[in-house]
Amino acid sequence: MLVPSSKEPAWQALYDVAASQEGLFTTRQAATAGYSAPLLAHHIKAGRITRIRRSIYRLVHFPAGEHEDLVVAWLWTEAAAVLSHQTALSLHGLSDSLPAQIHLTLPTHWQRRRLRVPKGLVLHYADVPDRERTWVGPVPVTSIRRTLDDCAQSALAPDLLRQAARQALTRGIVKKTDLKGVEKSLEPYGGIRGWLRGSTPPRPPSSRRWNNG
Repeated sequence: MLVPSSKEPAWQALYDVAASQEGLFTTRQAATAGYSAPLLAHHIKAGRITRIRRSIYRLVHFPAGEHEDLVVAWLWTEAAAVLSHQTALSLHGLSDSLPAQIHLTLPTHWQRRRLRVPKGLVLHYADVPDRERTWVGPVPVTSIRRTLDDCAQSALAPDLLRQAARQALTRGIVKKTDLKGVEKSLEPYGGIRGWLRGSTPPRPPSSRRWNNG
């Protein structure tokens, strides 16, 4: 959470912001705590701060966090995005597959921006309401129901989508009535239950491309 602007640099204020983000902070957050660009440069030379990428910094002596790469990606969007799709599946513990890319959903008005997207990020655009968001550690993530719907609409590989839906149902965190979009997406593949052993499933529709990334 940001603190009110101050003319005098407040290290504790900057530290508190960074501590909630695995030791990371942005130029804008630093300015709110009273740290100008020249002052940040001074602390970089002194070894207290390091620059991660443009406009994103890290407190050098803050312990490394488990989700630091996700926090960096989120801060790159000025904290406007929410982690989603395959990335959210992994954060919710609904997939054994580790996504090679970080998926972020940005508000629709961001589509008008010309962005130089860092390597390894996949952007989606939608206005995600608060009721379809939650937090996993330091980052905002789409809710489990929203995540499953997003993965169904983005043509996630059927076996991964089915695995995730089954786990969510088994853990009692969703009801089957919540998964109509998932069921529809998996209809050509036997639905959420899948095909019985010994049966011959039809060939998948050639017009759809499935992805695991």
